[in-house]
Amino acid sequence: MQRVVFLVDMNAFFISCEMTRNNSLVGIPAAVAGDPKRRSGIILAANYEARSYGVKTTMVLHQALKLCPKLILVPPDHHFYQKKSEEVMALLSNYTPVLEQNSVDEAWLDMTGTEGLFGTPLKAAKRIMDEIKDRLGLPCSIGIAENKFLSKMAAEMKKPLGITELWEPDIPVKLWQLPVNEMYGVGAKTAEKLNRIGIKTIGDLAKSDVKLIVKTFGKGGSEMHLHANGMDDSPVQAREDDDMKSIGRSTTLPEDVSDVEKAKLILMELADDIGMTARRHDKKGHTVHITLKYSDFRVVTKQATIPATCTTGEIYRAGCSLLEQNWNQSHPVRLIGISLSGFHEDSVSDQLSLFDQMESNPVKDKSRQIDEVMDKIRNRHGTETITFATLVKKEKGSK
Repeated sequence: MQRVVFLVDMNAFFISCEMTRNNSLVGIPAAVAGDPKRRSGIILAANYEARSYGVKTTMVLHQALKLCPKLILVPPDHHFYQKKSEEVMALLSNYTPVLEQNSVDEAWLDMTGTEGLFGTPLKAAKRIMDEIKDRLGLPCSIGIAENKFLSKMAAEMKKPLGITELWEPDIPVKLWQLPVNEMYGVGAKTAEKLNRIGIKTIGDLAKSDVKLIVKTFGKGGSEMHLHANGMDDSPVQAREDDDMKSIGRSTTLPEDVSDVEKAKLILMELADDIGMTARRHDKKGHTVHITLKYSDFRVVTKQATIPATCTTGEIYRAGCSLLEQNWNQSHPVRLIGISLSGFHEDSVSDQLSLFDQMESNPVKDKSRQIDEVMDKIRNRHGTETITFATLVKKEKGSK
């Protein structure tokens, strides 16, 4: 039986997410970007109307605005994009249990043997694309091939809303003509190095002497040569909840922060997101880990061990304690991150003694109950429906 692998790639994901909740962005040049007056002033995602003016991801804002003066800019909301990503992955998992998420906006699906359920690969891909568009309001492109590498290359060939098949007989016509810098896994420096030895296209690489490629690039050269010939035997690896090692969130700040109280508010938002995710996957962690990146690019990481928990308040308090211990007002912070890990020890920690059962902690129980009520409200009415009073005060104060 021939392998059938899909790569589902969401088109202009961040700005497409924004368009699902703001119709005024549809049909006009728009992009998710940071503040042009601050260090984060780059394009994170541009819609196709903006791209028609030459606006590209990672482009500096003043350059993008020069190309497209009427470009509408939207500040990033990574919490919202993560939520939409989870909705996409949940929908895709209805088509196959063998799903490997490659990034926030793309995933491989092993669709081998599903023809009886969903029809031909082309028909199944059309069904997936239509369902994502109709149910979630998001566009995607899908690559169809016999392996992960070819499906990834195929997905890039037609955007937006494109479906491309790239089977072995198609390789000479569809793949080999492409410049080598467009090959998945080949960065700019590698492409330059290939160009210097006379390799301009993927076809040139495929037909080159593999010994020369390995001599020039080491062990990675062998895989690169195989990919150029359309060969990739790596499996689609489904990640089970039990494989989850940690849950982490971080944010690069739009401006350097020196005020520890402001940093605590940011930490609370991140901890809230981690707590929700942990409860959704029924995970309790023993270790809270924080990361601080200072304006001079120095990075500090600290961790604390706590009783196993998935409660937002406990995660936040542990992170807050670490933050206070390592805060230096004379060193402004540009990135804050927090994570929860140590899930593998849950089975031991959750074996309560008779004494523990007799002396339950009412404060801890109440916190968990509040979290669960908030989760239910958010799942039904949206993540922004309810939040902590402290965060509401923060939003009012920032206006």
